[in-house]
Amino acid sequence: MANNPSAKKRIRQTARKTVVNRNRIGRVRTFVKKVETAIAAGDKDAANVALKAAQPEIMRGVTKGVLHRKTASRKVSRLNARVKAL
Repeated sequence: MANNPSAKKRIRQTARKTVVNRNRIGRVRTFVKKVETAIAAGDKDAANVALKAAQPEIMRGVTKGVLHRKTASRKVSRLNARVKAL
């Protein structure tokens, strides 16, 4: 357990940031899941709309530091390829 005040403060800060970051990751997952459900349903129009909404959300995850840049690009690329294949 932390003994000095700076270590206790770091624990508090980490706990706050963890909550925020988990919410951001969950938001990205929700948008990706909307695209995947549209793809599974075979609805190309809905999949395109969902992809257009998901792409900025995924990239926002990069700017906020919860996703790596290349991971986000890979996700967008694979979703885009699956939507095109419909």
